[in-house]
Amino acid sequence: MTDEENVVLARGGNKAAEEILLNKYTPLVKAVAARFFLYGGEPEDLEQEGMVGLYSAINGFASGGASFSAYAYVCIRNAVLSAVKKSNGDKYSALNNFVPIVEIGGKVAPKSPEDEVILSENRREFLQKISKNLSSLEFKVTVMYVDGMSVTEISAALEKPPKSVSNALARAKRKLTELYSD
Repeated sequence: MTDEENVVLARGGNKAAEEILLNKYTPLVKAVAARFFLYGGEPEDLEQEGMVGLYSAINGFASGGASFSAYAYVCIRNAVLSAVKKSNGDKYSALNNFVPIVEIGGKVAPKSPEDEVILSENRREFLQKISKNLSSLEFKVTVMYVDGMSVTEISAALEKPPKSVSNALARAKRKLTELYSD
């Protein structure tokens, strides 16, 4: 049975179809939520927000457009990003505390608690160093870009024109190249 058929059944009250969708897409929820971190928050909080996005996808999907999997991904990601933005109250302060888990230069999985502490410290020091050399916008754009967001996604998240985001990213790259070429 396809995802789209299961969505129709789940909306009709079929708990088995709903369970199939939840089981299938829970790993996606965890993967999306794992890309983000909030100081003072728990990873499970973002996973819960992602699950809300999944339920929203099940209830809001309309056949004839994108596939359910693509629609679910967008709903999940939007729910997680929304939670990140809302967490600190005012419009942009959550983005100031937004930290992707992905390390610069690739994914690095800590092998022990000590490695995790070292990676966390290195990450904190790196972010502090670049934040001193970049404007607020350049810093936000750089962190979001390193996390894998496209210029279009960053533009939407920051409510800035794509050209402003591209320019900020170019300035940040130039400044960071100068900073790390010494």
